[in-house]
Amino acid sequence: MCSKKYVISGDLQPIVKSVFKRMCLILYERRNSIIFIVDFVWQENSAGCESSDRVNLLKSEFVAVSEKNAELKKQVRELTERLRLAEQGKDQAQKQFLTLGKQVKPGPFGTVKGLRTNPTVVPDESVNPRLGKILEKVAVKRELIVGLANANVKEMLEVWFTNIKRVGITNYLVVALDDEIVKFCESNQVPVYKRDPDDGVDVIGRVGGNHAVSGLKFRILREFLQLGYSVLLSDVDIVYLQNPFDHLYRDSDVESMSDGHNNMTAYGYNDVFDEPAMGWARYAHTMRIWVYNSGFFYIRPTIPSIELLDRVATRLSKEKAWDQAVFNEELFYPSHPGYDGLHASRRTMDMYLFMNSKVLFKTVRNDGNLSKLKPVIIHVNYHPDKLPRMKAVVQYYVDGKQDALKPFPDGSNW
Repeated sequence: MCSKKYVISGDLQPIVKSVFKRMCLILYERRNSIIFIVDFVWQENSAGCESSDRVNLLKSEFVAVSEKNAELKKQVRELTERLRLAEQGKDQAQKQFLTLGKQVKPGPFGTVKGLRTNPTVVPDESVNPRLGKILEKVAVKRELIVGLANANVKEMLEVWFTNIKRVGITNYLVVALDDEIVKFCESNQVPVYKRDPDDGVDVIGRVGGNHAVSGLKFRILREFLQLGYSVLLSDVDIVYLQNPFDHLYRDSDVESMSDGHNNMTAYGYNDVFDEPAMGWARYAHTMRIWVYNSGFFYIRPTIPSIELLDRVATRLSKEKAWDQAVFNEELFYPSHPGYDGLHASRRTMDMYLFMNSKVLFKTVRNDGNLSKLKPVIIHVNYHPDKLPRMKAVVQYYVDGKQDALKPFPDGSNW
């Protein structure tokens, strides 16, 4: 508690007493519970009349204190209202309002749209100064493609960066997980970055398979976002045919390609569950969507995005789980008793521009009209024979070899 006492002389007592018998102002501040008390105490004038200057001084002090009192009352009202709003349970909408700005009145019917583009974080260059200097040189408009690679995917990596260069993309970076990839990239004039030693990452990075390495990205990407950069995360089993930055919306925290193979599975549909034993209520409506692909997504440097990375990385460090499954669970599961869902905005990429290999080999190559389209990227995620299919994609779309895709089955041989 903080207190301040003002002594009122005899000459001013009649004036002040006519206004205040006793004034006590209390200002609450929510977190620290600080209380300020301003008291006026009456004092008898035992020495007679004070000088005129002293009276004038006390009068001016009284005016100043009165003005201060009015200002403090205003602050009390504002802080009381903030306290009331903040204590309305776990009302995330109100908390977001307090963070983002003033409340607004809704417009006419049909014109109202909610927020979906969260503000970006303030860049923190102290997180990784060395990486920050690299990104300053590589990134364009504070965004870039990032791919992780170790020696196990060296041949695919070469197809990956060869086609990135051919398309004319300059803002890309390979995060090397071993020294061999560092040397390989440097010898091919490919921007490369190797993290500082980290036992928890390095072991997986050196010897891990495709899924194990894929799971590392959620830990590694955090620094990119903290530095204030948007990242188009890319597995290396992807062939670039156009510049993807020309086809992004950038209106959501996460913008991802889908594992869906048609409009329903890629963008969502109403799946009706039939349980005849329920009689009249036999039909239950469910909403379904095929998962986002955690090997190709654009992520903006926002608080929800960083929270997503933290959630996935934490779970993968404790569970034996597939990173793509965890990625989607954290993105889509709603809040419910015992669980607070992630409040991140998301967008599904165009399935024919950002194409998975099931769409290509099962549908597009067999359709006369769809086969004329030129995708932005082809992700060979549905097939284990990745390298030969990547090369065939290049032959078909770049070299114009019309029969390049024909030798491959729709699925795999096992």
